[in-house]
Amino acid sequence: MNNIKQETTISESTDKHLTSQLMPRVIVCLDVDKGRVVKGTNFKQLRDMGDPVELALDYEAQGADELVFLDISASNENRPTALKLVTDIATHLSIPFTVGGGLKKLDDVKAFLDAGADKVALNTTAVLQPDIINQTALAYGSQCVVVAIDVNKQKEQLGLYINGGRKLVDKNFFEWTDEVADRGAGEILLTAMHKDGTGSGFDTALTRQVSEQISIQVIASGGAKNEEHFLQAFQQKADACLAAGMFHSGEYSVIQVKEYLKAQGLNIRLS
Repeated sequence: MNNIKQETTISESTDKHLTSQLMPRVIVCLDVDKGRVVKGTNFKQLRDMGDPVELALDYEAQGADELVFLDISASNENRPTALKLVTDIATHLSIPFTVGGGLKKLDDVKAFLDAGADKVALNTTAVLQPDIINQTALAYGSQCVVVAIDVNKQKEQLGLYINGGRKLVDKNFFEWTDEVADRGAGEILLTAMHKDGTGSGFDTALTRQVSEQISIQVIASGGAKNEEHFLQAFQQKADACLAAGMFHSGEYSVIQVKEYLKAQGLNIRLS
């Protein structure tokens, strides 16, 4: 890509007091299944929301700080993320763009960074082959490495899931967040599956707990329905907030959310 990116990526340092100078970021997620953007509830009952290229350009125009493209079936179906689609999106964007889904080795990471992605999101592969975090950070810098963590709270127990939320793994959630940071990830994309699609707001208590525990950036995900939910998450130490359904539905635009946050005293970038 020839476009100059906004400086919203983090430094390679994992010292959070150095990265805290970043403005709070509003990120839009494109969950993609079979080439279409979809949205569901608790990772189920998926509904078609539109064309990923068209939506990506629209959200950039609305003032999104970053976009995240997640091929939600790639790992479960044992296939690579659609490289051409990623290329089509990245070619037209000038904001940071993260790609995840089905990346299994360093060559996959290289292919998508070469295609125009700024960061890669690792989830299933990171859990099954944690060295991929170290390898990617060493090869391309921590600022390129986002580890997506899907967690589901059931009866006060925190279950860690892979394969697009389909498979529970025997791994302690907090030990995993520590390990991810220690291995060199630049950010954690923390998705609360029990909040996903519910419109009840982010799991702010869990977000704060993780943010206070580790030194790297934490992106809150799952449950947002209005601009107040973003404010609550930022007040509870989220470094960025990610949403999908509330934007796809047209109930809110990105600029509406950002103007609200600005009015509440947050140092938000307005386009």
